[in-house]
Amino acid sequence: MSSVKKHSSLDAVSKTIIELLQEDGRRSYSDIGRVVGLSEAAVRQRVQRLTESGVMQIVAVTDPMQLGFHRQAMIGIRVSGDTRVVAEAIAKVEAIDYVVITVGAFDVLAEVVCEDDDQLLALINDVIRPIPGVVSTETFIYAKLQKQLYNWGTR
Repeated sequence: MSSVKKHSSLDAVSKTIIELLQEDGRRSYSDIGRVVGLSEAAVRQRVQRLTESGVMQIVAVTDPMQLGFHRQAMIGIRVSGDTRVVAEAIAKVEAIDYVVITVGAFDVLAEVVCEDDDQLLALINDVIRPIPGVVSTETFIYAKLQKQLYNWGTR
């Protein structure tokens, strides 16, 4: 039996709502309703279902540098044993904002946002490397964030 979650397919209206919110997460439900042909209440219910089901999140995207987080990096992690268990442990770390299980040179990739190099070093040495199953890490420090978009649509 597979443990993969499957979401029911989205209809065209839900996809359009998602795309409109990707363009502007503060767009009003009444404005969205005019575009998709639903009442404000119906849009609110759809958005609530989409967020509660985990299909989408509505969040404020910030510039870490302007908030005092001057070090961002991607950490490639090689694992022995069950990669999912290690990825779960890594995902619980507050400074880590993105965790994916991969197939290739690394078993797990984790994006971190830190105040400085000292915090990054402590995170790697004191938190990530001691996790049972972590064999090695390789850190890719971001020199400049060139592009970061979240409006890729629903395809």
